[in-house]
Amino acid sequence: MALLEVKNLRIEYPSRHGTHAAVKSLSFTIERGEIVGVVGESGAGKSTVGNAVIDLLSPPGQIASGEVFLDGNKISGLTPEQMRKVRGSKIGFIFQDPMTSLNPLFTVEQQLTETIITNLKVSQAEAVTRALALMEQVGIPEPQLRIKQYPHQFSGGMRQRVVIAIALAGEPDLIIADEPTTALDVSIQDQILTLIRDLCVQKNVGCMLVTHDMGVVSNVTDRVAVMYRGDLVEIGTTEQVLRRPQHPYTQSLISAVPRSDIKLKRFPLVTYIEDAQQAPALDVKNHWLGQSQDQRAYKGALLEVENVNLRFITKDSLFESRREYVQANNDVSFDIAEGETFGLVGESGSGKSTIARVIAGLYPPNSGKVRFEGIDLTALKSEAERRPLRRQMQMVFQNPYTSMNPRMRIFDIIAEPIRFHKLTHNEAQTRQIVNDLLDHVGLGRAAGIKFPHEFSGGQRQRISIARALATRPRLLICDEPTSALDVSVQAQILNLLKDLQDELNLTMLFISHDLPVIRQMCDRIGVMQQGTLLEVAATEKLFTAPQHQYSQHLISLMPEFKGLEVKPQQRA
Repeated sequence: MALLEVKNLRIEYPSRHGTHAAVKSLSFTIERGEIVGVVGESGAGKSTVGNAVIDLLSPPGQIASGEVFLDGNKISGLTPEQMRKVRGSKIGFIFQDPMTSLNPLFTVEQQLTETIITNLKVSQAEAVTRALALMEQVGIPEPQLRIKQYPHQFSGGMRQRVVIAIALAGEPDLIIADEPTTALDVSIQDQILTLIRDLCVQKNVGCMLVTHDMGVVSNVTDRVAVMYRGDLVEIGTTEQVLRRPQHPYTQSLISAVPRSDIKLKRFPLVTYIEDAQQAPALDVKNHWLGQSQDQRAYKGALLEVENVNLRFITKDSLFESRREYVQANNDVSFDIAEGETFGLVGESGSGKSTIARVIAGLYPPNSGKVRFEGIDLTALKSEAERRPLRRQMQMVFQNPYTSMNPRMRIFDIIAEPIRFHKLTHNEAQTRQIVNDLLDHVGLGRAAGIKFPHEFSGGQRQRISIARALATRPRLLICDEPTSALDVSVQAQILNLLKDLQDELNLTMLFISHDLPVIRQMCDRIGVMQQGTLLEVAATEKLFTAPQHQYSQHLISLMPEFKGLEVKPQQRA
């Protein structure tokens, strides 16, 4: 008997415009000890299936037909009270967005122990002991200290580890993991996946792994299910689906996965899109984006970071000697030439995002200098001095859920920097620019009238990229720009960035934990650990002959996915 059996499941979202079928007649099983990967594009219905299994569909979503069985017992159609006894104790759920799935008003200890006590009926002392063990299992350093802290005191990757610990706290029979490694670097990703794999093998736990990371799929899953527009188009063993895909969509999807073994000129696109209207090619040179502003004949590096130090107070006190600090950046120095893409890699908490915020002017450093075209940004005192340079430096933030005003329409979110810097002569020109940007990040101009909550995480990240490009920046700071994107949209966005770089000589600081993406996008790479820049090298040199021991460790943990055969002319 299968641990989980889904029979002819159909999920509908009724509205005044008609009924949308998010999932159509889906059937599959998961055995005990088995990991089944579910892959597909944003909107394919992957997360919807997971939410339906535990009865957490967002209204007005509903199961129109079909049944869900857990250990032979029907769980679809249970009352809310009955379903509460299944969640946590029988089925653990790892949510995609760690920021919205943790309560900001409670400490990590309170949230972990509540789950443990509710599901395992143990004492408070036993719950705390188990909570500390779980935090250690998911790789959170200093668990005795961190367990007393609140979610906002954790980085994105750290919060995701807390969410995973909570999902495992009730010792469930089935784990539904919705993009569990999206915010994690390769070292912690490897640790978490090993933990899930060991749970499945040692405790006979089943796992439904929803992900867009094909490297993860190839390394840990037993079988793979491929979804497209609510339909299950292919299912089989991991080896069969990834090496010998039968359906044209699966073949196209796998070809778009960033290669970890070789560098390509461009990312292959997913071509199997029924009834899709492809955006016209963007003629950048003759487009508004290609009209240069404030170009100077400066001969040195466009950006220079010199001995930057930044520390945060972790325990405040009236007396200086009693204050406690964490060193986020420790004497960090590097430079980026105009037209170059410089990558930063390292584990969560290594200081990658912090140095990006220092460069963008969001954090003032304790010491050190940041120069843009030779101008020391840290020495500028007035907003009037900063504004012209701020327009030329734009940032794509890591979390697309919190980087947008929920009360503004998408059109106004993208138009805001254009209006603020007075880059157009009239509103008609602004409208044309915003519509073009929406087209070329794959959303279409009709998205302009909607609000952020109407989009998935991947779609919101595309909006963030469109907004960052709206000021025609010379330096684009990308903090995990593709972490929330499926491979098809990722390929489209990264190709767009490559095109803009070729046509406009755009300079990029590219921060990512996705090493295959870093290999494809960057000219040089810096490796960071605990706030220190350990090594800077040309991309291919770093991947083939890393010098520092930590760099060697990171490269060794990279999920290997070679994909389908690449033609010689596609290589870089």
